[in-house]
Amino acid sequence: MNFLSSKASLARAKLHATAVSIAMLTACGGGSDNRGAVPVLLPGPPAAQPASPPSAAVVTAQKACSDLTGKTVAGAALTAVMVAATASVPGYCKVTGTISPALNFQISLPEAWNGKLYYQGGGGYNGAISPPSTPALSQGYAVAASDSGHQDNALSANFALTDTFAAQLFGSLSVPTVMSTATETLATAYGTLPAKSYFEGCSNGGREALMAVQRSPNLFDGVIARAPAYNWVGFMGAFNRNSSVLAAPGGAFTAAKTALLSKHVRDACDGLDGVADGVVSNQAACTPALVNVATLRCAGGTDAGDSCLSDAQLDVVASWTTEATFTGSATFRNAGWNLTGNEDDPGAWRTWVSGDGNVTTALQFLFQDTTVKNYLARDRTVNSLAYTPWDQNQNALYAMAALNDATNTDIRPFINSGGKLILWHGGNDSALSAKSTVEYYGNMRASVGAAAADASTRFYVAPGVNHCSGGPGADSSDLLTALDRWVTKNEAPSTLVAEKRDPDGAVALSRPLCQYPQYPRYTGPANDAAASKSAANYTCSS
Repeated sequence: MNFLSSKASLARAKLHATAVSIAMLTACGGGSDNRGAVPVLLPGPPAAQPASPPSAAVVTAQKACSDLTGKTVAGAALTAVMVAATASVPGYCKVTGTISPALNFQISLPEAWNGKLYYQGGGGYNGAISPPSTPALSQGYAVAASDSGHQDNALSANFALTDTFAAQLFGSLSVPTVMSTATETLATAYGTLPAKSYFEGCSNGGREALMAVQRSPNLFDGVIARAPAYNWVGFMGAFNRNSSVLAAPGGAFTAAKTALLSKHVRDACDGLDGVADGVVSNQAACTPALVNVATLRCAGGTDAGDSCLSDAQLDVVASWTTEATFTGSATFRNAGWNLTGNEDDPGAWRTWVSGDGNVTTALQFLFQDTTVKNYLARDRTVNSLAYTPWDQNQNALYAMAALNDATNTDIRPFINSGGKLILWHGGNDSALSAKSTVEYYGNMRASVGAAAADASTRFYVAPGVNHCSGGPGADSSDLLTALDRWVTKNEAPSTLVAEKRDPDGAVALSRPLCQYPQYPRYTGPANDAAASKSAANYTCSS
């Protein structure tokens, strides 16, 4: 298997072309006697200008499908079929194949290729191929994706217990493996390698993005890592701790209890960004002392209804907001989560943390449960909430970290190769802590130096946005176009625009997407609901 990156392959192809050109020029030595004499050129009538070569035929998606179906590229037998356009998704050629033994991939070829490759990351524990990114296809990118080498639902780590190679592919090997085949497939279809290659992913896809930056620094020209699950051991341990305190007697959070906590935070912090709009944008000013959750304590600490929190429920808040460390050091850790005031959003606590009173239905519980069973205890009969302490088997923690952690902050090889990195995190993410990404960004800047970080990296936090998308904040930004302009035109991104759209596609509100540590501060007219929905009335502030 050829693991050369598209950048390396392109460089090799250019070098070969140069060598061929030199050889052709050398061979055209008209009057030379092969002993090094320089031929004398005599003036003569102007030579007739050669006719312009015919333009290369445009390779449509249909032609690419016809050319690729039944082909074997890099050992993978390809199947190619056209997918008809819909109202929201353009038509494309769907190319699928399997890299032995079980790494399934898909390459989606647009109607008019822009000459670039977009690799789309997965989510959770992967196990299936996500539909291709509509924005990337619409912009003309060829879109690559895979199931990372096993087939199951995204909440299952069963592959890690029984298949060592599948665990390695999930950890870090699937992306470079598929990239090799993807670039060769594009060369077969279009007669050329991609001019630029980008990676974008969120959650586990964000971890895959940082894994590529850290372990395969020459693979992509630019990378977008959104809400990256980079500290696998640390956040899974925090999931376990959060789930355990929620499952303790009296710890359950009903929807009413979550609403009580959220309103308390909004009352304290919503106006700190210049407008009370239901989103706490100035998170740095929303300190624990200002929020003072202890004032919600029920008399005597025992549950007394929906107007207060018991001591057991305050323990949940403490677990949520404080760091978790394992193995007695800072090697494996997770920064606590912020209290945002939007914990009551349907895609926040009830989905990820509390299960509206039944923690075993929450996604944090389900992820830590399959992780304990398949990576740590290596026994699917184990009760994950009784697996305490989380770091009891340190060898297992180190083994899982070696596979899945993307915590290396020294990304100078990627930067020195010309790579550009955009980090992004939703401010109301109840899955992965935005504070953890803040921590990674700060440590990365310390490792590479402020000048290199400023030249090659950007970090954005989107207030009020849930895990990857959703929530009351503006959750949609065209990071891909910003990255492409940075790579191809050296136009470094600064403040971007974020939008939240209605189900019918209309823009419901917009905000500046500010570079961290800035936040969007309202500067428009007071008591104007319409003005508060427009990015034009906000300024990025510290």
